Amino acid sequence: MIPRSQHVRAVCDRLDAFPVVAILGPRQVGKTTLAHQVAESRAGPTHRLDLEHPADLNRLLEDPMLVLDEMRGLVVIDEIQRRPDLFPVLRVLADRRPRPATFLVLGSASPNLIRQSSESLAGRIGYYGLGGLRLNEVGNDVNRRWLRGGFPRAFLASANDKAWLWLDAFARTFLERDLPELGVRVPAPAMRRFWTMLGHWHGQIWKSSEFARSFGVADTTVRRYLDILTGALVVRQLQPLHANIAKRQVKAPKVYLRDSGVLHTLLGIKDMRSLNAHPKSGASWEGLMLESIVDGLNLGDDEAHFWATHGGAELDLLITRGTKRVGIEIKRTTAPKVTRSIKTAMADLHLAEAIVVHAGKESYRLAERVRAVAAHRLEADLGLD
Repeated sequence: MIPRSQHVRAVCDRLDAFPVVAILGPRQVGKTTLAHQVAESRAGPTHRLDLEHPADLNRLLEDPMLVLDEMRGLVVIDEIQRRPDLFPVLRVLADRRPRPATFLVLGSASPNLIRQSSESLAGRIGYYGLGGLRLNEVGNDVNRRWLRGGFPRAFLASANDKAWLWLDAFARTFLERDLPELGVRVPAPAMRRFWTMLGHWHGQIWKSSEFARSFGVADTTVRRYLDILTGALVVRQLQPLHANIAKRQVKAPKVYLRDSGVLHTLLGIKDMRSLNAHPKSGASWEGLMLESIVDGLNLGDDEAHFWATHGGAELDLLITRGTKRVGIEIKRTTAPKVTRSIKTAMADLHLAEAIVVHAGKESYRLAERVRAVAAHRLEADLGLD
């Protein structure tokens, strides 16, 4: 088991602030393991209920209020998406004074799940999105993490082919079981085809019309498919920043598959040799670094954007915190440099700093307010707290 101490601290901070905390993320990303680590770090008793276990499900079937009201300490409820009707019960229990228990609920994210919990638990629930294994959690083994992705079972597999088999099975289960459980009624073969097409589009600006023509459906249909996968936390829509400048700027989002291992499985990439030779190699690397930065800095949707003009200037990631803006370029090169895009962004967006994330061994200063940061030292050297 890989210790995930940064995540444990973040969840514990939320448990200290809210009576209910939800850890949201795709199946098998490590939510249950993280909950165990959180429980071990806190004093007092822990109760665990897994809503995929028939016995636990039956316990809560008749009178969930009676069962949960008797529990003290930390109460962990896994697979909460199977019983969204529990949220009103949790609201009543969260308002007890003094508070005898806090609740840690785990589940696959969906717009419907979040809306239901927010309506019932407004002001009482804190959310924590759990992504794949971070680079500093895997000993900065960047290539292995890049090829296999961040799902613990894929990363820890004894060989690449076993990791690929696990990832392929994950994709099938996600499409055939997980999405239907979240209320999605799109046939699995159609969604697999769409997901694979998104893999070939990874790192590019979304164009509904091209996807709609390929599928022979309306633009609104492919947009709904995209939102479904985004809500289930397997796709990221990185929104553009619309700065108040006298230039035409891109207004559509970029799309990324959030896990590089899933991306490579859908594209048929099974080893580093194939990955390095693949046309999507650079975009895949960009996606890995992007997810590592967004997850490592715990960036909200309102803090992470990309920026591009129709004149060709572009930043892969633009971080906004308060009035401070930091621009990031991601390059799979060992010889990073200050590009024309960086110079344009520095002038037009008034950046506090620009950073070039690269594949070399060292981090160093490139120019005034411009740094080069090595990928394998990303968490240590990013320094944007």
